[in-house]
Amino acid sequence: MGFFDLFKKKKVEPQVAPDATAEDIAKEQERIEVEAEKEAEAERKELEAGLEKTKEGFFGKLRRAVAGRTTVDADVLDDLEELLITSDVGVDTTVKIIERIEQRVARDKYINTEELQYILRDEIAQLMEESHRSTEDFGIEVKEGMPYVLMVVGVNGAGKTTTIGKLAAQLTKAGRKVYIGAADTFRAAAIDQLAVWADRAGATMVRQDMGSDPASVAYDTLRSAVANGADVVLIDTAGRLHNKVGLMKELTKIRNVMAKVIPDAPHEVMLVLDGSTGQNAFEQAKQFTEATQVTSLTITKLDGTAKGGVVIGISDRFNIPVRYIGIGEGIDQLKMFDRKEFVRAMFGDAK
Repeated sequence: MGFFDLFKKKKVEPQVAPDATAEDIAKEQERIEVEAEKEAEAERKELEAGLEKTKEGFFGKLRRAVAGRTTVDADVLDDLEELLITSDVGVDTTVKIIERIEQRVARDKYINTEELQYILRDEIAQLMEESHRSTEDFGIEVKEGMPYVLMVVGVNGAGKTTTIGKLAAQLTKAGRKVYIGAADTFRAAAIDQLAVWADRAGATMVRQDMGSDPASVAYDTLRSAVANGADVVLIDTAGRLHNKVGLMKELTKIRNVMAKVIPDAPHEVMLVLDGSTGQNAFEQAKQFTEATQVTSLTITKLDGTAKGGVVIGISDRFNIPVRYIGIGEGIDQLKMFDRKEFVRAMFGDAK
């Protein structure tokens, strides 16, 4: 079930009087469905607006690539290959896409350029990893009786702190008790910024003095979360320079310490990447996946860049699902990633 299906398909019990007639109930249900569809459409438009720069940049190049052409031939495919690479989709993923289109052309014999948009949309959607099985609890698989622990990693400036704050806000909105561990103890500003987000989100933050052992902060956070019946724990970590092996080893230490409190913690390691950095995000993903077991991705700042193609390439290359995307500064502008809706926002309702 995709993100927008949350609004379209969820069943809401009509709020009607005990003596309401069947007709009253039907009218109330119809009203609820109309409101839900309006909300879903608003979400779609917000996603489209957030990806507008990527969409316009990509399709501007695509229009130029097929201008004056009627069929998808070798020249069109060469231009398309260059387009995908310059849109930060990545070489490996671009090759896969081109090979699949070549197979379609060989099979169907004649494909015109008008069909190319639909074919691209279909192939790209298939390449990306599926992210969510449920929209409940904003995609977090909360388990009763023990906190779900999510450790957030990434380089300085990628948007880890704001992602944690926005995620905490969505979880508390869903009725979950959230604890945040301020394990980025190298910068006082980082702790203070996280405290502001925790307060806005209605979450409880555990912190120590600047310079404290990050693993100690994580340990205290989990102990407090367990003792107070928290549902979700979000652990912030210092912004790692991805070429510093010593700093990467500290992530392993934090993981090992948390496992002493909750044996299978962390349940998820989320890598936050700045989508506007394009190919540099690939290198960061490579280094982090080699240094620690990354299980999900969040791509931020997509609203301010034409490099949204990086989402496609990273998901395909590393076989790691993109869990969230950031499309704005607002606290509600962290969105659950749905590959079909992402492609629809980029390509429109192509048939």
